[in-house]
Amino acid sequence: MAKIKSAFFCQQCGYETPKWTGKCPSCGAWNSFVEEVIQREDKAQRQAADWDEAAKDLRKAHKLSEITPQADTRMITPDPELNRVLGGGMVPGSVTLIAGEPGIGKSTLFLQCALQWNNISILYVSGEESAQQVKMRAERVGLANDNLYLLTATDMSTIFQEVKKVKPQLLVVDSIQTLESPFVESAAGSVSQVRECAAELQRFAKASNVPVCIIGHITKEGSIAGPKVLEHMVDTVLQFEGDRHYAYRILRTIKNRFGSTSELGIYEMISAGMRPVSNPSEILLSQHDEPLSGIAIASTMEGMRPLMIEVQALATQAVYGTPQRTVSGMDLRRLQLLLAVLEKRGGFHFGSKDVFVNIAGGIKVEDPSIELAVVCALLSSYEDKALPSNMCFVGEIGLSGEIRAVNRIDQRIAEADKLGMDVIIIPKANAKGLDVKNYTIEIKTANKVEDVYKMLF
Repeated sequence: MAKIKSAFFCQQCGYETPKWTGKCPSCGAWNSFVEEVIQREDKAQRQAADWDEAAKDLRKAHKLSEITPQADTRMITPDPELNRVLGGGMVPGSVTLIAGEPGIGKSTLFLQCALQWNNISILYVSGEESAQQVKMRAERVGLANDNLYLLTATDMSTIFQEVKKVKPQLLVVDSIQTLESPFVESAAGSVSQVRECAAELQRFAKASNVPVCIIGHITKEGSIAGPKVLEHMVDTVLQFEGDRHYAYRILRTIKNRFGSTSELGIYEMISAGMRPVSNPSEILLSQHDEPLSGIAIASTMEGMRPLMIEVQALATQAVYGTPQRTVSGMDLRRLQLLLAVLEKRGGFHFGSKDVFVNIAGGIKVEDPSIELAVVCALLSSYEDKALPSNMCFVGEIGLSGEIRAVNRIDQRIAEADKLGMDVIIIPKANAKGLDVKNYTIEIKTANKVEDVYKMLF
């Protein structure tokens, strides 16, 4: 018989202590410790869980010079946006965690990817939905795959028994919060259960060289539910985000041991599932029949991908005593900084006006290179004069009103050129070493905000 003991776990960070404590010494949370019964598995049970003879070799020490490196043979998924975010495809033996809000499309994305992947055997474990519900979703997506096996179970021992029978080349778990390990006697979704189930899946992935995709929940604050150690254990962490009022979803990389964390995937939610968006710039730019004031087009970078987005601004006389500052899609403090620069360096009286700024399309932009477009949209609304619809802007604004250089200027200009823009205004510092002959778009440079104002108005 294995020994049975209880311990206290912090529900915020997963810190373990043998006795109850009021304040967690790890994360500082109060009254977060809950007693959970733990059954430690013995040595025979642990050895019985070995998946391959090669797994026994992993427990021996080797000289680094004696280890033969494996070729980077990635498994290319049928989803181009997922390949981009993962860094070129799934690495064998990797563990990927994807998290997002309820109803954002996590299960649909991976079920759709599994249905499209016909040349490998896949085991899809659903702990939240019945087999009939998953079948209904597959019919809605309109795809079929004879190599896809479906298992509706939450017990880890049952799951691994089926894994031994099916021998899948990819394992998808939906979701980690519903799984229960026989070695931990606590409710599903608790800190100890999430940690133990993730550890068992990680041991399976490393020993069998089978990639594992885990779907997880998030808390009301937006962070991934469960202990922070869950994110440390997996190889890749993906965040699925988007506004449910818009059709577009963004897949970001938070952690990636096998590639860059600056990549970004964009999807459109349609009735037949998630559709990868190959050219998001055309979607994010709205077409106006007549020119309108307060609209400027910015060339931004999301990771390694250039995007053309529309910045909308409205400056109107404040009716109440305190002027309002409302922002959607960018940081409010950056807007306040830009308004202070316009007030101090340009003499524009925004202090008595309500200011509203919106990034069209419902996406959030952190790239500081959109600041010149925001300033131009504000000035357009202030003067009530429309900017040319075939002009775009790129540049960061300094506190003295200068336009600072930005990175990857070649990709930004090429994206604007591809979308049919006629003029792009860039920082003067970026013009050094730039070959203008490579582009058909007219490139104008500016050193200060005053130069752009004289150029436009």
